[in-house]
Amino acid sequence: MDPSLAHLLTRLDVLASTVRLAVELRQRSDPDPSDPFRGLHISDEQARHLLDERAPIPVRCAELSGALTLAEADADAAVAAGHSIRLRAVERRCGLDELDISLLLVALAPDLDPRIERAYGYLHDDLTRRRASIGLALELCGASFTDSDGRARLTPHGPLVSHGLVEIDEPDRPFLTRPLRVPDAVVAFLLGDDSVDPLVTPFVERAVRRATANTEGLERAVAGGVRLIHVRDRSGTGATSWAASGLIAAGLEPLVIDLRRASDSEHPAAVIAAARRHCMLAGAALVAGPLDAIARGGGPDLPRLLTAPGVTVVAVDERPWDPAWSEQVPLAISAPRANKSASRLATYRLTPEQEERAERAARLLAMCDATEPTSSHYAAGVRAQNAAGLERLAVRIEPRATWDDLVATGDLMGQLVAVASRVRNRERVMSEWGMDHGASKGQGVTALFAGASGTGKTLAAEVIANDLGLDLYVIDLATVVDKYIGETEKNLDRIFAEADSVNGVLLFDEADAIFGKRSEVQDARDRHANVEVAYLLQRMERFEGVALLTTNLRANIDEAFLRRLDVLVDFPTPDAELRESLWRRHLPTTLPQDDSIDTTFLATSFDLTGGNISSVAMTAAFLAAANGNVVTMEHVIHATAREYRKLGRMCSSGEFGPWFEAIRDAHAG
Repeated sequence: MDPSLAHLLTRLDVLASTVRLAVELRQRSDPDPSDPFRGLHISDEQARHLLDERAPIPVRCAELSGALTLAEADADAAVAAGHSIRLRAVERRCGLDELDISLLLVALAPDLDPRIERAYGYLHDDLTRRRASIGLALELCGASFTDSDGRARLTPHGPLVSHGLVEIDEPDRPFLTRPLRVPDAVVAFLLGDDSVDPLVTPFVERAVRRATANTEGLERAVAGGVRLIHVRDRSGTGATSWAASGLIAAGLEPLVIDLRRASDSEHPAAVIAAARRHCMLAGAALVAGPLDAIARGGGPDLPRLLTAPGVTVVAVDERPWDPAWSEQVPLAISAPRANKSASRLATYRLTPEQEERAERAARLLAMCDATEPTSSHYAAGVRAQNAAGLERLAVRIEPRATWDDLVATGDLMGQLVAVASRVRNRERVMSEWGMDHGASKGQGVTALFAGASGTGKTLAAEVIANDLGLDLYVIDLATVVDKYIGETEKNLDRIFAEADSVNGVLLFDEADAIFGKRSEVQDARDRHANVEVAYLLQRMERFEGVALLTTNLRANIDEAFLRRLDVLVDFPTPDAELRESLWRRHLPTTLPQDDSIDTTFLATSFDLTGGNISSVAMTAAFLAAANGNVVTMEHVIHATAREYRKLGRMCSSGEFGPWFEAIRDAHAG
């Protein structure tokens, strides 16, 4: 038999002998031991003896003391032979003494021996009370009911209760009659089961060990006896995995729980207490975050419960340490960024856990395609790790446009390629090459696309997102701007907070609506508008993702924003050569059309942007479909005239030339 289990059972045998003596003593002093209704009523004779002095249970008799000494000697020999005795481990880790262990065994016994359960009912003179009361436990351990030290062992401040080894039920009963219960997780541990408490299991996170993580400082702190550590997490650092790697290197097994999900549970305090108890029993360390999640919902009480002394706790959070979270002073450190420049997923901001899941998803997708994983498979795997939180605040678009769909000058194309390259190589430049040293700005990439409507700004954003293998999230300004003071900032903070945890490209279309110039303060409205802009300036500094802004009016953008942008790209109105390329692109060979379409005439005659040309081509196609014909030059001309009407422009003979007469009636209408 396992020495640890043998020791536990031997101690329970000693307890069973004590209970047997207690039953015999009670029977000798019972005036009517054969009463069939014992425990259900009190007879007159029993009432007369009720307050008589009872002889104490002889727990210190030579026979029991010898058995106890023998059990501990066997345990000493097992420890010397290299075995672990779990009851001894609990005693050491929880700071218990012999009286605590005896009380724990009294409370534990009914869960392992049904005979003791029934004996407790007899000793209580109540067959419905089959767990030891505080009074019976003290009596069986040889402590007086009035012994303040013995009673203190079973108060919330005693180690048995404070560490969750023993729970006291029915708090409204008198102190001595309150029943004791040992949680199932404690029973399971003492029997050799190291499983995490089922109450905690739904919130356990798997931390991927980082073999190359620089954790020497964390290891030294743990080795030096530091038991509370606050790790500042920033996007892309994988702080949870970094902390878990450091604890493993220091010889501690980490239990990682997600406090965001735990805070939404029905009893978050019970989850935290159970997680701490597991770490106490198993000699493990607790890695939990974000701490702010439980602070917002439960005030300082839950963080104080989590960070209480007795367990090594590593609290992970994006926010700085709040002294209200604990009376202890933590070691406050920041997790270093992982060097991922050689990884296939270096472009993306992934925690080690997300990276592992993304690679697994990529392999599954490649298996379906009967190929080896490609960049598109990895991109799809990364997108699968994005939470849905941002989709409640923005419109998610899976980009399809490629560089081939973009008609632009060589200079403009080069600037757009540079934006994508900046995102792709930022990990190498900023982390590996150390260009972020001493910089307070985040590693985010922000670019402004400025130009007239229809010049391809939104299309360019989609192309870049597709090239990077990221989803495009278009921010709906209607859900952001709020007439109530402070609400716009809150909405923007939610967007940026969600975007920091998502691998995607934020697109602020018509960005001058919220990134406009600050004005001279004339009234409270001006002051509030300036506060919004100032907040955005600060938030953009901390942003770790990719944000693209588009505007038709570059002059309306605040100069402070322009200074903080990484890239500013001007989209010029296309010249005749580009317009002809655009006409050919939007009138593809797959479109049924005759030879009358003159793209050179269309490009030189009509000063239209790419967006306008796309709209004209679509209208012409529908005109042809309605007539059951192929697209002709006449369809295109009529569609162009309609586009002119949308733009508020006059159709002149100088522009429409020989086709002016054909569209005069339509224009007049």
